[in-house]
Amino acid sequence: MGLSIPAGLCRLAPPALRLGQHRMLHGKAPDIPEHVLRLAGVGPGKMRAEWSLPGFITMFLPEFPHKTVPGHEHFQVLSYIAKGSFGPILKVKDKTKQKTYAVKVIPKSEILRLGVLEQSKEEVIVQRQVRHPFVHDLQDCWQTQRHLYIMCDYCSTGDLYTYWQMIGQFPEDTVRVFAAELGCALGFLHDFGIIHRDVKMENILLTDNGHLRLADFGLSRRLERGGRAFTICGTIQYMAPEVLSGGPYNHAADWWSLGILLFSLVTGKFPMPPEPDHCSMLRRVRCFPYEMPLNLSSPLALLITELLCKTPTRRLRSLDRFKRQTFFHGTTFDLALLQRQPVGVILELRERPDRAAKARRGLALSLQPLKGFDYDSFLSPPSTPDTQLDADAQTHTAAPFPGPALPPKAAQEQDLRREVFV
Repeated sequence: MGLSIPAGLCRLAPPALRLGQHRMLHGKAPDIPEHVLRLAGVGPGKMRAEWSLPGFITMFLPEFPHKTVPGHEHFQVLSYIAKGSFGPILKVKDKTKQKTYAVKVIPKSEILRLGVLEQSKEEVIVQRQVRHPFVHDLQDCWQTQRHLYIMCDYCSTGDLYTYWQMIGQFPEDTVRVFAAELGCALGFLHDFGIIHRDVKMENILLTDNGHLRLADFGLSRRLERGGRAFTICGTIQYMAPEVLSGGPYNHAADWWSLGILLFSLVTGKFPMPPEPDHCSMLRRVRCFPYEMPLNLSSPLALLITELLCKTPTRRLRSLDRFKRQTFFHGTTFDLALLQRQPVGVILELRERPDRAAKARRGLALSLQPLKGFDYDSFLSPPSTPDTQLDADAQTHTAAPFPGPALPPKAAQEQDLRREVFV
């Protein structure tokens, strides 16, 4: 989920707020705007005392149904996966189905304090609508008195960024498979009237066979063909020039992000390093050309060049045109056939002993991330708190900036999850 900041306050916001640093509140009443409290029917001075009022349930309906969910006899918390934007992401086992899921636990206080109520609803609205082999599935979502829960499939192999760090750069044959799968996912979403707006390696999860699942719809929105958006949001080094400039933009912005991703996968670096703010990044994107390394094949260089066209109307921006690229000659776009052959490079890397360390992104995490967490009688904490990040499903950790030192490539991956509404 992104952070919303009015356009006029972008330069005045504190650094931690500008760059998407969110913290859970412990032991003090959240600073929720008065108009939000009025919407819930609660006076500012009575917020803590009146959490039980129906207003704090109804304002999240109908997207988040209110449920009384069985506790530890039904669900078991296996481990802490990562720190999400607003709260923990947990690895949870459904004892009845004998299946494992990833559950985002989001305090309502943070959603209301940051004014991202509609954004949180849009995320689950979009994910409920889509079912595709290369899109991460939403399994369920609900609310309790103080928290929202979003439950998705658990991808034990991890995310693409981890493997990029491990290998440095992927061979073109592997990039061809990844490109075909992501192109199919984007084409499907766009035909369905959805723009993702945060296509990047960390948001691409991997199946047991090494195939891709596009995840994290926290910045997505419904945008019909011909529609225009004006919100500056996403991850800064993946953002198209028309997004960086404040719009108007459309689905073509996702294809630009795909171009940045493919360039990075095959070269081991971003076309240009990220700038600290979107204005500086826009100047760099406008002034500097993307130079293709000489060791790239001509078909791949042509594909990336067409995706990174700075003029959206001339950019490669449809699945039909994408499929016709010379780079894909002899490649099937049949969804079942694409998944038939395991991605050998990923399977080999998954067995390397340094994978867990790479998945942690070099971050120092709390030894007891679940200590004192209020489960609303939904989940019971594990008998022995996990003292490690669950490396099998490290998908959402992003270091706040400023923060702990990151590896060189991780330093390039700082999120600009800011929404500027014009």
